[in-house]
Amino acid sequence: MKKFTTLLLLGLLMVAWNVNAQHLNKLTQQEIDEGWELLFDGKSMEKWRCYKKDKVQGWVIEEHAMKAQGLPHGQGGDIISKEIYGDFELYLEWKLGERANSGIFFHVVEADEYGAVYHTGPEYQLLDDVGVPQSGPLHDSGANYDVHPPIFGQVKTLDEWNTAKIIVKGAHVEHYLNGRKVVEYDMWTDEWTELKNNSKWKNAAGYAKYKEGHIALQDHGGISMFRNIKIKKL
Repeated sequence: MKKFTTLLLLGLLMVAWNVNAQHLNKLTQQEIDEGWELLFDGKSMEKWRCYKKDKVQGWVIEEHAMKAQGLPHGQGGDIISKEIYGDFELYLEWKLGERANSGIFFHVVEADEYGAVYHTGPEYQLLDDVGVPQSGPLHDSGANYDVHPPIFGQVKTLDEWNTAKIIVKGAHVEHYLNGRKVVEYDMWTDEWTELKNNSKWKNAAGYAKYKEGHIALQDHGGISMFRNIKIKKL
């Protein structure tokens, strides 16, 4: 009887997992009508490539998600969307490994003078906040990395998926973490310039300089996973 109960529970869990998987990396008809676009369909990374490369390397697709495998498997490098976006709303779900660090960037530009995505793109920080408690609020998940700390942000346990949303319209930027707005700011104002000049981007001439560019996901050497990635131009 005990064996039968165990098998029944396992069967129910498999059914629930399969039902959930059917809804991953898909758009509803309403989302399609509203102009949303999938950046990942759960099967192919054809809408992405590594920064300054023509293909994706070092990332795999696992659990219906794009995964940076983390060391010692190798660091594939940051990936960017093939398409360029100006004003947009971006939504995705993310999960990190223990003590992992990653980020979502926007308005990323490729040019000879820029060697990394963070030289141009502001970063929505992703972090194992519990495993790296010494990072400080400017580096907590949801922060505009090293410039604006998240307000009342809270990540889930490492085995659960978090949600992130970024809205960019002109100079105005909003960050949402698990459904809660945690950061809001306007680029290029006197206040923003002062905060930037007191951050590690003080001498980064290209940081947040551009009004359009690629979306980027960071491979920082730890395990990071992304799914249900969708974007709408505003």
